[in-house]
Amino acid sequence: MRTDFSNQEGSKIVDAIIAAIQTNKENLSEVDSHGGDGDHGINMNKGFTFARQELDELPCYAMSDGLKVISQVLVNKIGGSMGPLYGSFFRGLSVASRKEETITREVMLAMLKKAYQNLSDLTDAKVGDKSLIDVLVPAIETYEKAVDGGEAFNECLTQSLATAKMGLEATKKIPAKIGRASCIGDRSIGYQDAGATSCYLIIEAIVNTINELLGE
Repeated sequence: MRTDFSNQEGSKIVDAIIAAIQTNKENLSEVDSHGGDGDHGINMNKGFTFARQELDELPCYAMSDGLKVISQVLVNKIGGSMGPLYGSFFRGLSVASRKEETITREVMLAMLKKAYQNLSDLTDAKVGDKSLIDVLVPAIETYEKAVDGGEAFNECLTQSLATAKMGLEATKKIPAKIGRASCIGDRSIGYQDAGATSCYLIIEAIVNTINELLGE
């Protein structure tokens, strides 16, 4: 089992993230129909498909470059709140890794923390508000704890993904406190949050792809 991978190899992570959103576009919109506009999948797929088209025009790209393209497309070509939010998230991932030729568990931690820092500059959402934060923050905290505990890169990722899944499931049990779904309050209980769902899909794509790279 490897302990790191190259930034160039990490382009597979970018590809996996885009594919995850494209594959789940209908599911994301269906989830969003319970309190939202029902267009989360449509908008996300639009942005990530634009990113795919731009990346396909490049002869090759490293992970950091691909993440930057996603960020720019989401900010410039997706309306609503999710474009800027996810745009800032992916920009954080890119900025924290752009000078790194090799991605270690420590570099990944820096990437995740920078992504959250960027995101938190745009939203006051916190864990328990029924949003993507319910998935992202616990996942990062679990990852950091595993790193500090000396766990292997793949184990840090696996633990983080498991926590992200629990965070996603938890959004079914709480009322929405932010966003359009907050208008229906307790009636949003029983349905998972759309943003939390897309965030989980992104984390899942990152984790599974890195674990594949580490296993090569």
